[in-house]
Amino acid sequence: MAFDGLFLHSMTKELNKELAGGRITKIAFPFPHEIILTVRSFRKNRKLLLSAHPVMARAQITKVDFENPITAPNFVMVLRRYLQGGKILAFRQIANDRILEILVANANEIGDAVSYKIVLEIMGRHSNIFFLDSENKIIELIKHVPAFENRVRILLPGAQYQRPPKQDLINPFESSEFTSNDPRILADHYQGMSMVSAREAADAEYLTDWFKKFDQPQATLTKINEKKSEFTAFPYKSVIGEKTFFPLLSDLLDAYYAQSANQSRVHELSSQIDQIVKNELHRNRRKLQNLNNDLIKTKGADNYRIKGELLTTFQNKVIRGNNSISLNNYYDGKAIEITLDPKISANANAQKYFTKYQKLKKSVKYLDEQIRLASKELDYFENIEEQLKNASPKDLDQIKIELLKEGYLKDKKSDKKPAKKRSKVAKPDRFIANDGTLIEVGKNNFQNDQLSMKNPKKDDIWLHVQKIPGSHVIIHSNNPSDKTLIEAAKLAAYFSKAKNSANVAVDYLPVGRLRKPNGSKPGFVVFEGQQTIYVTPNRKLVEELKA
Repeated sequence: MAFDGLFLHSMTKELNKELAGGRITKIAFPFPHEIILTVRSFRKNRKLLLSAHPVMARAQITKVDFENPITAPNFVMVLRRYLQGGKILAFRQIANDRILEILVANANEIGDAVSYKIVLEIMGRHSNIFFLDSENKIIELIKHVPAFENRVRILLPGAQYQRPPKQDLINPFESSEFTSNDPRILADHYQGMSMVSAREAADAEYLTDWFKKFDQPQATLTKINEKKSEFTAFPYKSVIGEKTFFPLLSDLLDAYYAQSANQSRVHELSSQIDQIVKNELHRNRRKLQNLNNDLIKTKGADNYRIKGELLTTFQNKVIRGNNSISLNNYYDGKAIEITLDPKISANANAQKYFTKYQKLKKSVKYLDEQIRLASKELDYFENIEEQLKNASPKDLDQIKIELLKEGYLKDKKSDKKPAKKRSKVAKPDRFIANDGTLIEVGKNNFQNDQLSMKNPKKDDIWLHVQKIPGSHVIIHSNNPSDKTLIEAAKLAAYFSKAKNSANVAVDYLPVGRLRKPNGSKPGFVVFEGQQTIYVTPNRKLVEELKA
């Protein structure tokens, strides 16, 4: 369902219970339009996610780990200046609208008590996060909106904050006497009610009792089919499917957005990389096609040699001034028509054919080498393309650095002093087999090289799908059980281009048998003496084994 006013009503109660009274210790900006406030509450650090994403705007406590960018935007710098160490007094929903206010108390530079307000407006593509002073003046906001784009209110620093135009709707938690069997009528009457909630409310026996359920939520995720799920504050009878329950609404949202949020964030952060990969794939596929077409043309090289030989053998039959001659081909006994230059002798015509033959013969060697290089380049970018599909945001930095190093991506800051690199490098994904064995999966070529070529234990088992792009997988054991080997093979198959196939060949062998040729691209290895196992990728197993 949408993150509507009814769901926000329940979430506001949860946030007050879990975080009110806590202190803000850190402020991060992991992705565009989203901030993370680390709040120390009940002797634990909790991460409050505030998102103004056009599709996934929401407020929740999250357990997902995020990488913080090296450079924080101005909005975050301002929040750190004023809110670091501040105390969250309360979370407050405005009526039953999709507007959440966070009241924060702190001290200024001279120690005087000051109050601030963070306002999250959940309005689809118009979602925004505001930071206000005690007079409701905008200190900063996450999305600046020019006056010509919004003539109703000014959405720039220094302006007086105004709420979105109020709709003439009823707050259901103040008055819920109106009832109807028509979901659209209910949605048009009650504030903050999505159509999913309106359909459920239309079937409720007592609407007043139905609204009270939002005060004691039972976080529910309903899997409708393989591609669609719905999250609700409590089980909706009108949403049919397999239901899973969570202790908190925030845990529910973590589960619901786990895949879609990751894909959306990767798409936003990788747009530049993605375009380069698409361009290189298109260029190399077109180049390969042209090279193969040229190679096909060289298959006629022997015809030029045969014509040259025939003209040399039967030059006494060639009459100077003729444009062509038909001679018997002694290789197959058939007549062959040979085009002539009438201005030159038979021998000179023969030499022209021999020259064409030699030229084509040399070009075969050149074309074979160019096809080999173009195929290698295509394999490399198909591998990067697959890594982008499976990447989490933390993996993208290394893919970008790799493309910079290989010369495919230009560094816009190349003339400036390079920024200090982050000390914490993204590590391979870790999985624990059912018998407790550690399995690691490389999500980019830096991680693949780290696992495959810098692994101190040369008798650990290395796995990779056969002949197609995919991740390097390491079983940290020299004698894994058959079950662990199958589990690792399924991981290798899942994190590859064959993830949707039914029967995937996976090669495996000890790490010590791998070799990296000089000058080869990141992530490329050669090997021999491998064994092969056939498995079916299983997403559920991937989720179960994730460490």
